[in-house]
Amino acid sequence: MYTNNEIMETIKMIQEENLDVRTITMGISLLDCMDADIDKSCEKVYNKIYRCAKDLVKTGESISKKFGIPIVNKRVSVTPISMLVGVSGGDPVKYAKTLDKVAHDIGVNFIGGYSALVQKGFAPGEKELIESIPRALAETELVCSSVNIGSTRAGINLDAVKIMGQKVRECAELTKDNQCLGAAKLVVFCNAVEDNPFMAGAFHGVGEADVVINVGVSGPGVVRAAIAKAPKDASIAEIADIIKKTAFKVTRMGQLVGVEASKMLGVPFGIVDLSLAPTPAVGDSVAHILEEIGLDQCGACGTTACLAMLNDAVKKGGVMASSRVGGLSGAFIPVSEDAGMIAAAESGALKIEKLEAMTAVCSVGLDMIIIPGDTTAEQISGIIADEAAIGMVNSKTTAVRVIPAIGKKAGEVLDFGGLLGYGPIMPVSKVGNSVFINRGGQIPAPLQSLKN
Repeated sequence: MYTNNEIMETIKMIQEENLDVRTITMGISLLDCMDADIDKSCEKVYNKIYRCAKDLVKTGESISKKFGIPIVNKRVSVTPISMLVGVSGGDPVKYAKTLDKVAHDIGVNFIGGYSALVQKGFAPGEKELIESIPRALAETELVCSSVNIGSTRAGINLDAVKIMGQKVRECAELTKDNQCLGAAKLVVFCNAVEDNPFMAGAFHGVGEADVVINVGVSGPGVVRAAIAKAPKDASIAEIADIIKKTAFKVTRMGQLVGVEASKMLGVPFGIVDLSLAPTPAVGDSVAHILEEIGLDQCGACGTTACLAMLNDAVKKGGVMASSRVGGLSGAFIPVSEDAGMIAAAESGALKIEKLEAMTAVCSVGLDMIIIPGDTTAEQISGIIADEAAIGMVNSKTTAVRVIPAIGKKAGEVLDFGGLLGYGPIMPVSKVGNSVFINRGGQIPAPLQSLKN
């Protein structure tokens, strides 16, 4: 039951503080769409996604109208397509074009799952899919891709790391006339989760139900507004309590939307992902939360400590509001999508090395960072390896989504528009690392992997 005060408070959060349901994402298993004939498999894929998700957008709009809650995105995630390629063979881009067509036909914003999980090696279909990613993302509009190259239990597949550095660069080159957008739709993971509703990294894990609804809630502005009401001499423990209480309220809204969508669509409710996912809009910034806590600007000494506290408090508040908190849940720091991060990067207060340190304590990793167009594939692979090592050793999900701005230099700007925002091109170390990247093989799993 919701009290009148709770309802009025939520209305204020929505109207004045940018509270929204960032996405409802339908996860759909394609395991029953496998076929030795790739054309038959693509036909099965289209038919199942259309059958399951044809009412997703309409349902989201209906819930939004009923409760007055903004639901920004409606999305679909599917079983990693590399598994289907392993059975059918053929050109994987056929699957990408099928996904793009059905995504347009049902009206969703993005469809994720053009993915491969290669943390311990390559199964049939996985190298073929990875090789096709640049072309697939260049020739489609709504398809998103992800590759998991490491985990705490398996270690890091350095052969995959090398390949993905090349593929990130190729994605940017093939879409250089469209703001290098291909690279913005590709995420490289360590410890990828199976129930993530957020793009570009969403895929439907093999341990999930046949069809499921996951909800991603976001409210950086709400958290910042709550902290702003506290006295400047409030202790950091008091600030943490404020964040926990706010996260509880935000998660309750996500739970309401998830349960309602599940009921209307007749599919199981999966999880609420309580992630403070920012946008370029004024008042919707994770960086501004950190500044409200007491930093002059994000990137100052103490930034990582503030972010660690924020991330922990968000999760503690969220798990009390729902028994189905999952996904990534925490604070995202995508540079081009966060007004405060953009300002900090432009002023020089925030550098890529500081961002890497911050990723050790938050969700998810180096996200939407624009790097110079002459950054080599080996240097990108090194960034991926460093970030994967943080995830592997700390038993957490980390990811890399960097966009080489082809033809541009550090200090210039790349503007995607819309939700993806814009950002300054951040310098990357030019010190060579090719001998390391070319060694290949498997970085062994850390000792903490032996928990059973």
